Amino acid sequence: MAANYSNGVHLFTSESVSMGHPDKVSDQISDAVLDSLLAADPMARCACETLCTTGLVVVAGEVTVHNDKAIRALEGVEQTVRQTLREIGYTDPAMRFDAESCAVVRTIHGQSADIAMGVDKEGAGDQGLMFGFACRETPSLMPMPIYLSHRLVERQAYAREKNLIPGLRPDAKSQVTVEYEGTKPRRIHTVVLSTQHSPMWNGAKKQAQLKTAVIKHIIEPVMPKKLYKAKDVIIHVNPTGQFEIGGPHGDTGLTGRKIIVDTYGGRGCHGGGAFSGKDPTKVDRSASYMGRYIAKNIVAAGLADICEVQLAYAIGIAQPLSVLVDTQGTAKIDEKKIGKLVREFFPLTPRGIIEHLKLRRPIYKQTARHGHFGRDGEGFTWEKTDLAKKLAKAAGI
Repeated sequence: MAANYSNGVHLFTSESVSMGHPDKVSDQISDAVLDSLLAADPMARCACETLCTTGLVVVAGEVTVHNDKAIRALEGVEQTVRQTLREIGYTDPAMRFDAESCAVVRTIHGQSADIAMGVDKEGAGDQGLMFGFACRETPSLMPMPIYLSHRLVERQAYAREKNLIPGLRPDAKSQVTVEYEGTKPRRIHTVVLSTQHSPMWNGAKKQAQLKTAVIKHIIEPVMPKKLYKAKDVIIHVNPTGQFEIGGPHGDTGLTGRKIIVDTYGGRGCHGGGAFSGKDPTKVDRSASYMGRYIAKNIVAAGLADICEVQLAYAIGIAQPLSVLVDTQGTAKIDEKKIGKLVREFFPLTPRGIIEHLKLRRPIYKQTARHGHFGRDGEGFTWEKTDLAKKLAKAAGI
């Protein structure tokens, strides 16, 4: 399991990327396609991958649908792609990649009959191991570095959309380094924000002005006041000097390349499976959501201050092969008892997970930007702590 940093002073860093980052563009397109299918056919099967580069989007994968409405949604993939790009903000041809002029290539076929055979009997859609994590560092029970990194790119999108800083473009990256004493965040050590911009910000003098605006409108509004002392924090804004060329013109994007951004920013473990474009029969996604739900409820119940949950599955088999709870020495009761409570209170078969978390709905495009975890909103059912009181009572806390 993960390294235990419970002793001593140390630094930990996590990064996030914006909705306009090329990999996130691909993730959002894949999940927008998935949502369009689930809206028409909640039982649709989808494993959709997207590549985007200068003037081109390629959508590929395996899809199985069961009615005419879903077939029409599948036929409308090009419109789904273009609408997603408009929402992200790629509407200016000057960026060399925009919703109206890019080519869209679709290459999709049906799901393998061999895979479908196992899923049809309510088994897992693949083998693999998945992790969920929670801790007390933030109100959302997320690690602080990744939580703040997400809030920075979320704020960059807001500043761009509201024109708080003129000339911002959709691509951006953030990074936050937190100084810890044991498991407790002590201060914000370093903040990095690289934001794509129009030519109006080119040149050293303009970049200095942009840095001032970014600190005022993006960085300071999301930093925790008790831990952010401006004079002591190292801040880098566009450290290369400028960031005009970006998005899919600056770097090819692919679905599933930001799996650490999508989870806990390197805190805890990762099983290696990506999320976007996959329907909930794929345990890469659904079991990871359940892992987060379990870990968050355990921490919210007061059973531990830190919790990591591992679930493992085999293709075609419904029950998990293993369930492991690791509280990194913070458990208030025996970890084995916590493991038994997990088995007792949480449905762990693919069908049970899907039903309990209500995953057969078109809720996924919103997860593909600004993080899958630590989020508010009706669709984020895995963020609820509705079982915390029951767990605490059963544990005698």
